[in-house]
Amino acid sequence: MNWIDIGHIDDIPERGARLVKTHAGCVAVFRTASDEVFAASDRCPHKGGPLSEGIVHGNKVTCPLHNWVFSLETGEAQGADEGVIATYPIRVDGGRLFLDITELAARSAA
Repeated sequence: MNWIDIGHIDDIPERGARLVKTHAGCVAVFRTASDEVFAASDRCPHKGGPLSEGIVHGNKVTCPLHNWVFSLETGEAQGADEGVIATYPIRVDGGRLFLDITELAARSAA
């Protein structure tokens, strides 16, 4: 695994997200009301909507363009919607956020 420090958990608003730019590519980092954090692709597979600008509710995010909902745990579309977004390993250590960019780097190289 290739963990990089991407900031403090307080840099992400509760029930919100931030777009994080790394040397391996961009990732949306989400924080739930219960301080769980998730990292995923920023692009909705439907029309490319910016998921980092979506609404975080529970462990899901709703795309701001067409209201498609994705699980932040699995990346799978919910309900009648179809598709999946890439998810990436992320952890919190002492309030700092660490993102594993191994898979992200592999996807950007492909």
